[in-house]
Amino acid sequence: MTTRTLPQDAVAPLAIVAVQLAAALYFVIDGVADWLELATRGAVGEVLLECLVALALFLAVALGAKVLRDTLRRAARQEEALAIARGAMADLLDARFAAWSLSPAQCDVAVFALKGCSVAEIAAMRGAAEGTVRSQLSQVYAKAGVTSQAMLMALFIEELV
Repeated sequence: MTTRTLPQDAVAPLAIVAVQLAAALYFVIDGVADWLELATRGAVGEVLLECLVALALFLAVALGAKVLRDTLRRAARQEEALAIARGAMADLLDARFAAWSLSPAQCDVAVFALKGCSVAEIAAMRGAAEGTVRSQLSQVYAKAGVTSQAMLMALFIEELV
């Protein structure tokens, strides 16, 4: 049996739907009570309109709840697909880096390059000199058989697409 947890960002919309549902039920019950009381006096038109409005409110809440449920399901599927894609990318990186015999430092630099970081940014994040990062990037490019960051990215994008 699978246990589903409610996403944190779904709590507020569900609370709003619950309040709307309570209000709609109140108006439907009030309308029916008014109908039973006033129908005997002949004031049917006004009570009928009140009941129809209350019923329309109830149906709108039900429709809103359905839309919210569908949206949450779609978001969950997209999150799952993203997790699979992240895993596929990580597996692809590991396989390629192993095939190219990259050192741990070269792997780090290659990952930052694939994320679109500049040499200066990579150097700052790694606490290394820019010249060292350029050298490591050159070694990565040579082992990968490419000549630029864009070509390195293209290798992975092509593989995933």
